[in-house]
Amino acid sequence: MNAAKTSEKSDMDLMNDPQAKREAERAQANREELTERIAQAIRHDGTIEPLSGLHFNRSSSPSECVHSVSIPAFCVIAQGSKEVLLGSDRYQYDPMHYLLATVELPIASQILEASKEQPYLSLRLDLDPTLVGSVMVEAGHPSSRSRADVKAIDVSPLDANLLDAVVRLVRLLDSPAEAHVLAPLIKREIIYRLLMGEQGGRLRQIAVLGGYTHHIARAVDRLRKDFNQPLRIEDIAREFGMSVSGFHHHFKSVTAMSPLQFQKQLRLQEARRLMLGQNLDATSAAYHVGYDDASHFNREYKRLFGAPPMRDVERLREAVRETASSI
Repeated sequence: MNAAKTSEKSDMDLMNDPQAKREAERAQANREELTERIAQAIRHDGTIEPLSGLHFNRSSSPSECVHSVSIPAFCVIAQGSKEVLLGSDRYQYDPMHYLLATVELPIASQILEASKEQPYLSLRLDLDPTLVGSVMVEAGHPSSRSRADVKAIDVSPLDANLLDAVVRLVRLLDSPAEAHVLAPLIKREIIYRLLMGEQGGRLRQIAVLGGYTHHIARAVDRLRKDFNQPLRIEDIAREFGMSVSGFHHHFKSVTAMSPLQFQKQLRLQEARRLMLGQNLDATSAAYHVGYDDASHFNREYKRLFGAPPMRDVERLREAVRETASSI
């Protein structure tokens, strides 16, 4: 069914179902309130953390592709849209959808819709795996013992009840005394609704470290810590009781990239950070992150970031200077 037919069907359903109409109106009111509250809380482009683990982001223009490392988090857009790239997979979301990330992975993201009149406004709620596990046990929903792989990032429709909980959490910014008591309860409610929702299986399996996802999560952690060391796939696969081909298959199923691609992105992102933050030259940064051949490093850096190392870093510094001068 195409989008137009789906929209027509939804409109007819609303006309024939008063309760569905009320739910749609409540959801629209909540989206408008969320937009207004985030806009009031963050009046300039950037990111803030008004409550522990709750982050707001604002941008008055679409962005270039930004490389970073995802963390376990629940992400909602109040206004605008965004695309996240994980390996060769693309995930686009907007105020009608949420994104859930469950493993730390190198990603690229880009704000697609934003303007001064209607800035991009979003929130991110960090997810503590221990808290997720606690809510899961309390709800009486143990993980499935299936050994299926679980994708580490996905997008789903944002239902009215989950959106309502998000708005109630953001309202607590007006009442710090209440926030101290109620914020943890609403965070548990959000996690509960995620567990009961479309992506509940993913969140449950990650929380209890079930199936092969547990091994891949541990392998990801190992690669992140030892990204500048030679990659010995045989040793890692043997440690987790997997064949080399099986490890490759399950790693790519969860992360959307091979272990070598994963390590390469971590190395290049760290090299970029060192050149930008510590003023290292390209050759020094290359050796620091584990490259033995500077020319090989330069080629891979340009392939990922679109420009040679020092030109890319100078472009980033110029962008920072322009932003600072406009404030």
